[in-house]
Amino acid sequence: MKLKIIGFLFFVLLSNLAYSQSQSAQDKIEAARIALINQRLDLSPEEAEKFWPLYREYSKQRESLKREYLDARKEFRAEGMSEEESKRLLEIGLALKERELDLDKKYTQRLNTVISSRQLIALRKAEDDFRKMLLERLKEQSEQRQKLYNRRQRRNDN
Repeated sequence: MKLKIIGFLFFVLLSNLAYSQSQSAQDKIEAARIALINQRLDLSPEEAEKFWPLYREYSKQRESLKREYLDARKEFRAEGMSEEESKRLLEIGLALKERELDLDKKYTQRLNTVISSRQLIALRKAEDDFRKMLLERLKEQSEQRQKLYNRRQRRNDN
């Protein structure tokens, strides 16, 4: 259960990072995600025609759940939350996690009418791999910015 909550919070973190990016960067990220999924699923033109509208619908609903959680978090103070507020936020998070699971079940069934079970598993793996690649890329960029900042600081100190 802890792993699921951590996974959900990780996904929320990625959403926050994506929101902070410019629209151009978001478009590039989305294009890369689509390309990876296309490559991993090896969709026929007929499958792609049915898959992508359904997958976009699913993605929008998942994103809506994430936004709902973020909005709920804004209602609570980040620090100094009372025990009652903490419990309420946990309840909200768990309820949203249940809704996310229901959504996953629903769309797994619907997607399985369009693509094979093997492709569904490949889809989940591609989504996970993409998140990992995106995080690694963000980490690398952050490290590069930090190195550049450190070099500038050394120059200014001299």
